[in-house]
Amino acid sequence: MNDESQNKMGTPTPEELRERVERTRDELGQTVEALAAKADIKAQAKEKTAAVKEQAAVRTAVVRDQAAEKTAVIREQAAEKAAVASGQIREKTEQAAQLVKDRTPDAVLEKTAQAAAQVRESAAQARRYAAEKTPDPLLEKADRAATAARANRTPLIAGGALLVAFLLIRRSRGRNR
Repeated sequence: MNDESQNKMGTPTPEELRERVERTRDELGQTVEALAAKADIKAQAKEKTAAVKEQAAVRTAVVRDQAAEKTAVIREQAAEKAAVASGQIREKTEQAAQLVKDRTPDAVLEKTAQAAAQVRESAAQARRYAAEKTPDPLLEKADRAATAARANRTPLIAGGALLVAFLLIRRSRGRNR
């Protein structure tokens, strides 16, 4: 019996043994890497954290998109309702104005028109009279004051509101005494 016959019967050759040892080393290395990965809690925590962050980002994006869509729908619905309400108010106002006009006697309408014309004429006369009698320097100062007031409306309105509030508080305290 020679070496070849023994090899075929069950005894491995040195080359086969080397291959088995190499295979076993590879498997053992993979097993050690897997065990090391399972034992590395810090790395696992980082992986889970990254996964949770990614899921949260995806969910946030979905919720943000849904909220934007719902907001757009609600705005559109509100605009439609406002348009309908505005139209209804306009229509009812026109009906009320027409009803008042229809029920008002013609004589009253004529007298109202005449009174309005007289008021306009009187206002125009008062304006002309005031312009004629007011000295030019005073007109210039008044014009500058009006221009400044137009340019600074907000502070003037705020000051006026404060003055009115002060006067109302003072008046109510005077009644309580």
